[in-house]
Amino acid sequence: MIGKRYPSEVKESKDPKTGQIIYQLTSIGNNVHLYFTENSFDSQRNEMIFMSDRSSVNADYGGESNYNIFKMDLGTGEIIQLTDDQEGGPVVGNITKTPDSKFVVYISGSKIKKLDTQTGQITLLYEEKGRYVLTSPSISPNLRYIAFARDELIDIKDGPNYQGFKEMFYATKDGRITVAYLDGSGWFDVYKDTHWLGHFQFCPDDGTIGTYCHEGPWNLVTQRIWLLDFVSREAKPCFRQDEQDSVGHEFWTQDGYIFFDNRGPGHDGTITSDRTQAVAKEVAVNENEMVPFVGLADRTGKVVKKIDMPFYCNHYHANPDNSLLVGDDVDELVLIDISGEEAKLTLLCQHGTSWHTQSSHCHPTWSWDGKRILYASDKGGKVNLYMLHP
Repeated sequence: MIGKRYPSEVKESKDPKTGQIIYQLTSIGNNVHLYFTENSFDSQRNEMIFMSDRSSVNADYGGESNYNIFKMDLGTGEIIQLTDDQEGGPVVGNITKTPDSKFVVYISGSKIKKLDTQTGQITLLYEEKGRYVLTSPSISPNLRYIAFARDELIDIKDGPNYQGFKEMFYATKDGRITVAYLDGSGWFDVYKDTHWLGHFQFCPDDGTIGTYCHEGPWNLVTQRIWLLDFVSREAKPCFRQDEQDSVGHEFWTQDGYIFFDNRGPGHDGTITSDRTQAVAKEVAVNENEMVPFVGLADRTGKVVKKIDMPFYCNHYHANPDNSLLVGDDVDELVLIDISGEEAKLTLLCQHGTSWHTQSSHCHPTWSWDGKRILYASDKGGKVNLYMLHP
């Protein structure tokens, strides 16, 4: 029910290995923060936006649950329900918002909707009438439009532990980037490709430029990251890959660079609940023929910084000045200093997640001011949100 309030569920604990204080923020149902290409934190207030199935009738029974959007006051811990959507609610990766959380755009079934969190008004921005799957909405910095990926609907079953990931990569031949106006007045396709597209994200300060990826196992994708010019409607590669490269988990930094992770040959970008890769099973998740590295590219696609990363993490996220990364390795969260010529790693805490579904992936992210880290874990069975001050 919209407006329903939940009292604080915050619990404090101390990591047994490092002594780091951990705040468990949620405990009812399953709770998921925004994907790591986004930011759940509010840039203006001590709040965050997240998704939860706590209001679903199936939330406590392990069945198919509807996720809805909630707001948490990080000072008091109080939670307020913002949407009550029962038609296949927003799922992981399919929600975005403005930094100040005024507008939240989310995918619900075949529809994309905009929530004005100040008025509570919900506006329909797009409804899919054909056989396409909608993913990765992003709001332009001028607040005039959104863009998102539309991929042809393929009759392949997906599921936990990247079920169907490789098959979807080969089967999808029609992927599009579509624009819809934020006032709900219309939409149009801006670009059509012959690949499975995902991870669309606008440049944080230029609504004429965005990035998207060719989705699929990293070791099979020959060119992962693409820059899209919305004026010319042309795409060009960002960091041109060669045979040795396995690239992914790209995101725009706060100051307008494109961060990417290159793990080298044999890495498919996955981790499963048995701690192996889903596609390249013959290669251990932390085994490399070359020294992995992370890089920063400018908005023309040119790499301006590259630093060796002889550690294994599933995802990275950069603090506001790109001097520190938070990463989630197989069992622990780590802090990595990349301000010098060599990366220096510090253990933060054990995360204890199973890696079973995308919801249970840690996806650690920094707050806008770089003072807090938010992550997810299903230790104990349900997916919950955790926060720490590094």
